[in-house]
Amino acid sequence: MKKTFALLLALTLAVALCLTGCGGDSDRVVNVCGWGENIDPDLISQFEQETGIRVNYQTAESNETMYALIKQGGTDYDVIVPSDYMIGQMIAEGMLAELDYSNIPNFSLIDSQYKNLSYDPENKYTVPYTWGTLGIIYNPTMVDGEITSWSALFDGQYAGQVGMIGNPRDAIGAALLYLGYSVNTTDEAQIRAAYQLIADAKANGVYQGFFMDQLYDKMEAGETAICTYYAGDFLTMHENNPDLCYVVPQEGSNWFVDAMCVLKGAEHKAEAEEWINFICRTESCLANMDYIWYASPNAEALEQYPAYYEEKNGEAMDPALYEVMAAPSGTLANCEAYENLPADTLSLYTDLWVELGIG
Repeated sequence: MKKTFALLLALTLAVALCLTGCGGDSDRVVNVCGWGENIDPDLISQFEQETGIRVNYQTAESNETMYALIKQGGTDYDVIVPSDYMIGQMIAEGMLAELDYSNIPNFSLIDSQYKNLSYDPENKYTVPYTWGTLGIIYNPTMVDGEITSWSALFDGQYAGQVGMIGNPRDAIGAALLYLGYSVNTTDEAQIRAAYQLIADAKANGVYQGFFMDQLYDKMEAGETAICTYYAGDFLTMHENNPDLCYVVPQEGSNWFVDAMCVLKGAEHKAEAEEWINFICRTESCLANMDYIWYASPNAEALEQYPAYYEEKNGEAMDPALYEVMAAPSGTLANCEAYENLPADTLSLYTDLWVELGIG
């Protein structure tokens, strides 16, 4: 599904620009920044046709990249889709606009368990977009035995076979979990111990590199045996390489929510809220789940998805794959959501990432 994203999105935007520049009378626009390959391009076309609003869809590789782009002032984003911990930081720094929920009636379709979370306790700034877990993806044809622990990311027996995730919160978080610490610890000694675990594994040649979306091709082609990445992306990889397995390690993991926000001072706030409302509706959520494989916070859509999948694909969805997408409560009970960390802890993360030679 996602492998055709870049071409389809380019064509979608080209058509939109032609409609606007070749006689179209609409001057309404919304500038959206999300993750690479994280939206069904058909939804962009459908929204443009229904509303006459042109969508400029741009991507960022990680929360940290998105944040840096915005802070540098070189963007004109209206809607952004960061993760929970980054949302908390942006709210604290006054970067987000309060939403007018009267313009987003489909917010009522969002399940209550994804509302009023720690990053936005009064639900002033956000509408959940997707949710999922961080885990280990591995190829059992390339390793001996079943992988159940974060230890696989640091184990010398897998030297040269591991792709470490390329952002500090997830990488250090995995190491913290392996060491028995909270992903939200502010204890400098604990964070440095987690960093050292990664640094030693890097020095010992465990990692092929630190990657984000490059992991799709590496895992699908059998170039990489083990990586840490997100449940929805595993499902895309599995579609192209059915050998792959996904596990939430026994030590627990991160449960995350990505949410739609509007930047303070956004030039097209009305259009932004219209976009958010469109994305929240059940039909949009079903189509998006079928394209990006991430669980929707829309309760109707999540419940209806197995039937939707069967109708669209002519076969029942593998229950094990649905369980990866819509993690059962027992799995989530063993997971922690990231919280926004104090400024000095965030600075420590940044400094350690630079010291590691990644930042």
